[in-house]
Parts: sequence; C-alpha cells; structure tokens
Amino acid sequence: MEGAMLQTERDGATVTFTLDDDARLNALSDEMLDRLAAALDEVAASDARVVILAAAGRAFCAGHDLREIRDRDGDPAALADLFDRCTAVMGRIRDLPQPVIARVHGLATAAGCQLVATCDMAVASERARFGVNGVDIGLFCSTPMVALSRNVGRKKAFEMLATGRFLSAEEAEAAGLVNRVVAPEALVDETAALAGTVASKLPAAVRIGKGAFHAQAERPVDEAYRLTRDAMVENLSDDDTGEGITAFLEKRPPRWT
Repeated sequence: MEGAMLQTERDGATVTFTLDDDARLNALSDEMLDRLAAALDEVAASDARVVILAAAGRAFCAGHDLREIRDRDGDPAALADLFDRCTAVMGRIRDLPQPVIARVHGLATAAGCQLVATCDMAVASERARFGVNGVDIGLFCSTPMVALSRNVGRKKAFEMLATGRFLSAEEAEAAGLVNRVVAPEALVDETAALAGTVASKLPAAVRIGKGAFHAQAERPVDEAYRLTRDAMVENLSDDDTGEGITAFLEKRPPRWT
C-alpha cells in the first residue's frame, strides 16, 4: 500500500496501482506525481509481469491540479519543473519493463487523457470520457498532445485540442485511444483477463518487445528495422525462446523456466 492517495495491490504476476484522491478527481498533483514515480520505480525492479493503472472515485484523472498551477503564480521555472516531472512519470510508464494497461472507469481529461494515451493498452467503461479541454480555460494542452497525437490521427487529435470536445468511450476506441470498451460491471474482470493473457507470455519476450515497440515507433523505417532486428536477435538468444520454438514444433505446451 502506498497510502491513501495511491493504492498498490499485487495479484499473482499483476500489480495494480489505483489513484485514490477523489477530492481532487485524482489530479496529477505534486504529491501524486511523486508517489507514482516511486511506485513505478519499485515495480520496475520487481518480478511482476504486467501493471494495471486504475482509479477510484468519480473520475479516472482530471489532469493537473489547477490550484497548484495557479499557486506557482506564473513562475516559468516552477511551471517548467512541474511539466518536467510529469513528463518523467510518463517516461517511466513508457520505459517500464512491464506492459501497463489503463483501466478507465470515468473521466480522463488533459494530463489524465495523456496518462491513458501513454499506457501501452487501455480498457474503458462505457461511461468513460476522454478530452484535452484545457483550451476551454485558455490553456492549450500542449504536453498532453504529445502522447495523444501518437495514439490518435492528427486531425482528430487537433480537433480535440482546439475545441475541447470530449470523446465517448466508443469514439475513443474507434480513434485508437483505447483497445476495448466494456460494460461498467465488466471493467475489472475484462482488464484482469487482458492482463492475465499478457502475463502468461514469456516475460523476456514481452520485455524486449515492449522496449523495441516504443523505440522503433519514432524512428525512420530503415533505422526501425535495424533496431527491431537487434531485438529479435536478443529475444532468440534467450533459452526459453528456444524452448518455445521447440515446443511449437513438437506440438506441446512450452516448459519455460
């Protein structure tokens, strides 16, 4: 347990982090960012195979705490520090050895939408909504658009950013922001099932594959192929991968160590 603001639960190979600050709609406050950073560092060094990022209360995450932003009184250095620390947390999710699945039950807005976009996969309740509506108060969601525009087509992403319009869960699925939409009562089980499927795979293969996936996505095609070639070679050098291939050829389940 990480305290009232961030809860941690381990179930077999799956670790679930639950944002739990309903009074602030699970905003990415200074304290929440610090707790998330510490929790992600801890799970990175563990033998967990998959991470679920969930939330309790009325919303998934309402983005940055606007009161804390206001209290910085327009100080450029203080504001830059805030966004740098938020970017570092997003980077930890991307660089985590384990895949991270967002379990979205409600509103995900601004940096909360960025959080969903940063996760490797996302399962959403039919009640979830997604937006980058800072423009409504005169603040274009420039840092959230980095992750958003790498999930959603450019025109759709810019429409969301420039109008503040929210996407329904079904629209978010169609746009590529979430993997699937389920009934609210099925959200926990469906997310756990997806996590279980990922956790059943060879950990080394998933770890290498996740790193290569994110690294190649921003590279030119030729460089991406070189990078993924090296990832394939590394993966194939693992003894358990050899066992997986042999088991397939022998038509039996693999006996991984």
